[in-house]
Amino acid sequence: MWCRGFLQQTVRRVSSRQAGVIFDVDGVLVRGSAVIPAARRAFRKLLDSNNNFLFPTVFVTNAGSCQRRHKAQQLSHLLDVQVGGCRTSCFDSSCVLVSGQGPVTHIANTLGFQRVMTMEQLSEHHPLLDMVDHSRNPTLPSSPPQSLPQIQAIILFGEPVRWETNLQLLIDVLLTNGRPERGYDTQLSAQLPVLACNTDLLWMAEAPSPRFGHGMFLLCLESVYRKLTGRELEYKALLGKPSLVTYQYAEQVLRQQNCNRRLNTIYAVGDNLMTDIYGANLYNRYLAQRHAAVTTTTRLVARGMGSEVMAEEEPMSAIQCHSILVCTGVYNPRFPLPSDQNSSIMETVFHGHRDLVPEPDLMEPSHMVEDVEAAVDLLLQQEGSDL
Repeated sequence: MWCRGFLQQTVRRVSSRQAGVIFDVDGVLVRGSAVIPAARRAFRKLLDSNNNFLFPTVFVTNAGSCQRRHKAQQLSHLLDVQVGGCRTSCFDSSCVLVSGQGPVTHIANTLGFQRVMTMEQLSEHHPLLDMVDHSRNPTLPSSPPQSLPQIQAIILFGEPVRWETNLQLLIDVLLTNGRPERGYDTQLSAQLPVLACNTDLLWMAEAPSPRFGHGMFLLCLESVYRKLTGRELEYKALLGKPSLVTYQYAEQVLRQQNCNRRLNTIYAVGDNLMTDIYGANLYNRYLAQRHAAVTTTTRLVARGMGSEVMAEEEPMSAIQCHSILVCTGVYNPRFPLPSDQNSSIMETVFHGHRDLVPEPDLMEPSHMVEDVEAAVDLLLQQEGSDL
């Protein structure tokens, strides 16, 4: 198993705390390359006199177009705090096709994938596949190129630059079982594994309105695949927010910063109802169910074994996760979502991924504030007794 949460970890801790913090980046701390002014003020409040963070803190973003250490350096510069890259590893010998922009080969390598093929390499090797842009009609090579290895999986890191090229070539790979030099077989019994690392439909940059995100590209890919095959595109995994595995890993990193001691509360700050808030609330539900299951099991064992039974240890996971929505990014308080009283409208405007259930409760933040400084003020107020 591998995971791609694009986590950035703060460094140096002074003592264990009862709370930890997860910050989204785009729309919360920055918009494009510009820092949101409230972010610098917020982080001055989160640091002690020695520039150590008062609470375990991680930065979690679905953006996957740059290396973790470069993102950490960017945040360190913009926020005037020390941020270090937190890396994950996995090992797989499959030949994987990667889609996105930036150093996608290096990113895949750092995750443990050694046999990586990019969309550009695939297009260069099979120049007749990319025919949408007639001004770029290919010149046929003088001799047939060497055959490429069969592609065994597809990893979608983020939105590509040339959507038409990526849509065409991804469909070619999917409908030929990883051998795009062959013709389509729309009746394949099995589909290649597809992993998508970012399902954000929209994200916030410097423009006054949200921009198309990778979720919009996935929507296009799913539509084309369904139109050609009559079937739904299947994903081996959807990673990044709002997936549970992303929050589980984030909590693991927070706990490591906290001297491996359990946190009572995690505060997750974000600007997107469909990823940040949905994911944090989904994780809060998971935590509640896990603790309830442990409590029930302990009681049943105690009832059957009598007074000699030793109570089971509490799970290391946090007790609760509070979602905090800020209004400096994708969410605009002037255009709230319809209430759950009209479920048909809710499903129509639901901006989450196709495989997410549009549950109104999961899109209701624990707290809504103006900006990240107000979120930090709220956190300090809630946890003030421990400082």
